[in-house]
Amino acid sequence: MKGERRGGEDMQENHHRSDSIPGPSLRINAKKLDATIVDYRNMGYVTEVKDQGYCGSCWAFSTTGAIEGQIYKKTGQLVSLSEQNLVDCSRSYGTYGCSGAWMGNAYDYVVNNGLQSTNTYPYTSDTQPCYYDSRLAVAHIKDYRFLPKGDEQALADAVATIGPITVALDADHSSFLFYSSGIYDEQACNPNNLSHAVLLVGYGSEGGQDYWIIKNSWGSSWGEGGYMRMVRDGKNTCGIASYALYPIL
Repeated sequence: MKGERRGGEDMQENHHRSDSIPGPSLRINAKKLDATIVDYRNMGYVTEVKDQGYCGSCWAFSTTGAIEGQIYKKTGQLVSLSEQNLVDCSRSYGTYGCSGAWMGNAYDYVVNNGLQSTNTYPYTSDTQPCYYDSRLAVAHIKDYRFLPKGDEQALADAVATIGPITVALDADHSSFLFYSSGIYDEQACNPNNLSHAVLLVGYGSEGGQDYWIIKNSWGSSWGEGGYMRMVRDGKNTCGIASYALYPIL
């Protein structure tokens, strides 16, 4: 998936799918918390809103965001990780630079190589030769796990107990492109048409309507300061729970 704000999609899924975590175990842990509102933006887990520009690299931003959150959870340090590192260097793992990728492939790269920060490997919004230096890596993960496909309850439980989650969704609608505020509910969304990767950073409720909190990578001028609230109704709207995964440090 590309998730480019302007342009078509080029999607291929050929990565090794790591084991899925069972939904019931997530439910048990989440019940202990009994959290009705979760917002990791207010808890230090989330870096500033970024902008992928004219490069179809949403997959890289969705990946780094979840790793950033887990590093903060473990160390208390919030470090902005390099999307450009993924764009340039993970092609041998089945990614396609600015032409799109699936996040599982990106995670495979990080498991085997690590990641630099944006300070040492800044974003250029273009595909360029890889200049990764392992001596400058600031992020390492041991593995990653998928959540049960289509299970919004398991997704909510994972958000509550684990942290920000890498997700994909159907963004092929003008209503998504021009979203500015409110709780997004596109009736034409197809849960099987996953065209854009984002970071799920929480959930809440307003006026009796539950919603997800999504961090996009289209800059802070899009949506609600770069974020979207999407309807959370247990129906896997826009495929929010169709392809969800998180890193294990």
